[in-house]
Amino acid sequence: MNTTTRAAATTADTTTLTLVRHGQTELNVMRRLQGACDSPLTASGLTGVRVTAQHLSTHSFDVAYSSPQPRALTTAMAICGRHRGLRPRLHAGLRELDFGSFERFLESEMERTHPWREFVPGMLAETHPGVPGGESGRAFMTRVRETFAKVVAAHPGERVLVVGHGLTLGAYLAVLGAGEGLVALPNASVTRLAVGPEGLREVLELATDVAGHGHIAARPAPPRERVAAPMR
Repeated sequence: MNTTTRAAATTADTTTLTLVRHGQTELNVMRRLQGACDSPLTASGLTGVRVTAQHLSTHSFDVAYSSPQPRALTTAMAICGRHRGLRPRLHAGLRELDFGSFERFLESEMERTHPWREFVPGMLAETHPGVPGGESGRAFMTRVRETFAKVVAAHPGERVLVVGHGLTLGAYLAVLGAGEGLVALPNASVTRLAVGPEGLREVLELATDVAGHGHIAARPAPPRERVAAPMR
């Protein structure tokens, strides 16, 4: 998924957000669930992050935020390294959804009891209790909304880099109404938004696969109203 890149309209209360998903990890390649747990970036993932960092080297940022999880911080450091004086601020609210007892399990194993096309819409709608030991939809979405609301409120008129995770960034896009359901965000992809106090003003760029990793670890999900099967 991609749109033509445009410059954000410059107004005093418009925050330009550049959202970057972390680089490809070993668990991504193995198609294993990776929420609260972590794994190193692959060699291809590190290369892809460098490509994205080079791509964003011509963009200007006033501030950078990153999930504290190593895969995101590694990505953020590579991007910030292209900008003099820019250092990522760690924000726990940007961490990925906790998959509880399914952490590190194959995606196909969770699919047997919690199909993705039902699980994600339920989480976004805050009606899903979450998997055993994991984060509930209400807790997750509250965290996402509050985290990004604080970031936007703190930086009116500024250009903000945010490095995070597929579900967390995708959930924020759903909150804004940017795309339908859960937008598939490839590893090291770039999304740019113009956001004001009232919410989304313009999608400047959506899920640009800068690193060329494709959708091996980017799983979309339909809006809730398109899910025919009942929640489990």
